[in-house]
Amino acid sequence: MAGESKDRAGKIRIWRNARLATMAESAAGLGIVEHGAIAARDGLIVYAGPEADMLAAFGPTVFGKAGEIVDCEGRWITPGLIDCHTHLVHAGDRANEFEMRLAGATYEEVTKAGGGIVSSVKALRAAGEHELVAQSLPRLDALIAEGLTTIEIKSGYGLDIENEKKSLRAARLLGEHRPVTVRTSFLGAHALPPEAKGDKDAFSDLVAKEILPAVAAEGLADAVDGFCEGIAFSPEQISRVFDAAKAAGLPVKLHADQLSNLHGAELAARYGALSADHLEYTDEAGAAAMATAGTVATILPGAYYFIRETKKPPIGLFRQHGVRMAVATDCNPGTSPLTSLLLTMNMAATLFGLTVEECLAGVTREAARALGLFGKTGTLEAGKSADLAIWNIERPAELVYRMGFNPLHARIWRGR
Repeated sequence: MAGESKDRAGKIRIWRNARLATMAESAAGLGIVEHGAIAARDGLIVYAGPEADMLAAFGPTVFGKAGEIVDCEGRWITPGLIDCHTHLVHAGDRANEFEMRLAGATYEEVTKAGGGIVSSVKALRAAGEHELVAQSLPRLDALIAEGLTTIEIKSGYGLDIENEKKSLRAARLLGEHRPVTVRTSFLGAHALPPEAKGDKDAFSDLVAKEILPAVAAEGLADAVDGFCEGIAFSPEQISRVFDAAKAAGLPVKLHADQLSNLHGAELAARYGALSADHLEYTDEAGAAAMATAGTVATILPGAYYFIRETKKPPIGLFRQHGVRMAVATDCNPGTSPLTSLLLTMNMAATLFGLTVEECLAGVTREAARALGLFGKTGTLEAGKSADLAIWNIERPAELVYRMGFNPLHARIWRGR
């Protein structure tokens, strides 16, 4: 059986009679290939392009030698979807705060009343690791059902050493329970826990000097994030955390300019951040700095919609300066209880004016870039992970156009 399994693993698997949206940078637009095919071996794409050229590359007997051939019957194939900004691991919900906001309370007022992130901290601290996994799996399953193959999951509801580690371990365990790639981000500088007694300086020092090194020592985080905002942490406080991240060899990301302009985008760029996220109040200097640094702008329409913001992120400035844009759910219990990348794309288009191409690139190629994974996934190209989504659609625009409708036919993760 072992020999048989090894032989099967080394065989080529082929998806033929398909239309491809490769999302490759070298191609125009969506990288559309009519009459396309994809071949994969050992979880990696070895060919993606016109079916006729595959025959030329591998020889006319390639179909006879393949371990499996899937006739896609003219369906579309895109890269598997990537959600590059989530707080998926959390306990309980905050539906009561939703009611407060419906009655007129602002995000800041909810926070000052003891709600907001701190209420999620209490719930997470009371939950065990396996309980966190059990509560988070349905949210992950909803995303997987729409073609998700890679997800980023942040901590930030523990806010002490043991509970931050618990949260990150639970996120890692989700990748063992489901066939999906999980990237974790340590978000210790998310909010003040009750025991901090309002001292942001002391807590940001604790995050930088104790919690972050403990997390890094156990290899629990792939990146370090922070929340730079008046109700959270100042640029100076975030800088201390980012200095510690760099010392630990971890890339950084930042919740920036969501509710005001503290020049978080420029701060993120100064540290060479993988991404700066939210960005509703980012100015031209911030956009220009991100473009120079190669920092991805992660657009989060779910939070904008849910907390009824009116200030839109400066999409025009990002286009003008050539800032790459990712799109993500920001799945979290308080400001974006959203578990649909398809709906997120529709929101990005209708609320912010992103094009179909920008939306699809935002949940594939640019989302991979925002996670530092562009060399491994996000496009249909040889050498990348065979992460595919196969759709029952007539044109790619349907993936952005429809609401509450899931046209996924099949999802492939690492070739299976």
